[in-house]
Order: sequence, then C-alpha cells, then structure tokens
Amino acid sequence: MSSKGEKNLAIAFAAESKAAARNAAFAQKAQAEGYSQIARLFRAVSDAESVHARRYLMLMRGKIGSTEENLKTAFKNEITANEDEYPKLIKDAVEEGLKPIEKAFSQSRDVEDRHAELYKKAMNDMLSERETVYYVCQVCGYIAEDSPPENCPVCGAVKGKFKKVA
Repeated sequence: MSSKGEKNLAIAFAAESKAAARNAAFAQKAQAEGYSQIARLFRAVSDAESVHARRYLMLMRGKIGSTEENLKTAFKNEITANEDEYPKLIKDAVEEGLKPIEKAFSQSRDVEDRHAELYKKAMNDMLSERETVYYVCQVCGYIAEDSPPENCPVCGAVKGKFKKVA
C-alpha cells in the first residue's frame, strides 16, 4: 500500500475514533438531560463510528498482531504515554494555570501506569487462563480487578462509579 494510503487510513482511524468518543459523551449528556431517544441515537452513531475505526485499523499494516504482540504493544504504549506524553501536557497545564486540565492529565497519567501493570500481568499470566473481572472507574478510567474498591485510588470516586466490564 502506498504511504499516502497508509497516512489516509491513520487520519481516518483517528477521526472515527474521536467521533465515537465524542458521540458517546453526547449520549451521556442527552441521557442526563432526560432525552433518552436522542441518547440512543448518539450511542448508535458512536457504535457505527467505532465500526469504521476498527475497519480502518484492520486495514493498516502491522497494527494488529497476535495477542502476545498486541499485549506488548499496548504495554509499550501505556509506558510511553505515562513517561513521555503526559508529563509534557501536565507541564503546559501548570504553566498556564489550568488546574482542572492539570488534574485530568495527572489522573490519566496515573491510570496509564495502572493499565501498563495490568498488561504486564496479562503477559505473565497468558497461559494460566485466569478469569478476571474488571471494573472501570467512570470518572478517571482506573481499572480494578475482581471487585471495585470502596474509593478509587486515583480520583477518590466512590464504589458506585465503577462499571463492570464483562
């Protein structure tokens, strides 16, 4: 495939991924405001945009490997985000005095570290076939194993803010 084709797939993947996340957030807002039908529409469009993003990702050479390769890639990406990307974002937010943004970036950085731990554990446990239930903090994205904590160790959210992932 041409480098232009690869570049365009990457652009389309990023755009569809952002659209999926944005529409999911729009759905939450519509639901909170009592517009359940509009929330359903936003969720449906979010899902459709995710279909597009996955399709483009599958067409991008070398982006999806074996499960073992994918775990290694995911682990590496979390470390990079934690060590290289978020520190710069946090620094800029501090310099601009943007406390809420600084807090969001700091919590995301801390959660990326947890994600890396989980990926490393999964790589080590790959053959053990251990069944784990995950709970995701809907405030900061922290992931707990087996049961949600009383309070999120990153943002302090209460147990009820954790969503079970089957």
